[in-house]
Amino acid sequence: MKDNIMRIPRIERVVLNVGGVAEKLDKGVILLEKLTGKKAVRVVARKRIPTWNVRPGLEVGTKVTLRGKEAEEIIKKILPAINNTIKERQIRPNFVSFGIKEYIEIPGMEYIREVGIMGFEATIVFVRAGKRVGLRKIKMGKTRRQEVTIEEITKIMEEKFETKILRREKKQ
Repeated sequence: MKDNIMRIPRIERVVLNVGGVAEKLDKGVILLEKLTGKKAVRVVARKRIPTWNVRPGLEVGTKVTLRGKEAEEIIKKILPAINNTIKERQIRPNFVSFGIKEYIEIPGMEYIREVGIMGFEATIVFVRAGKRVGLRKIKMGKTRRQEVTIEEITKIMEEKFETKILRREKKQ
């Protein structure tokens, strides 16, 4: 029996981001542009957080969004930097998120003098066909069944990207 193709999850996008202000932000832009070959977008704060000296309008990070073939290629490129292992708690419904401590751990990446040593975060977003129905403005519908479960994401990561999932030991 064939699987329903409308139920098969796929990768919607991969978002790479670096947080920081001033000089760290400029270095993050250079790093993401060299890594992906795409233009990095600066992220602006919307809320005031006095503890961190964040005010509305302050640039607090940079990000690059990749879709399609480019997204899969970058996943295959950056997973070896974390030894193809993801912790179970890094997987949530609809996405996987993990950090890379140093970009020089990525195979093929050389040290960039103007950047120095820095890391970034990667988020892989999964989606199922029909998700747009719940997101659009006109004729919006309920799409609870469109959610991609943790088990499905685990299966995709293990089969497609040969990723090892580190499971937590359950306390008794």
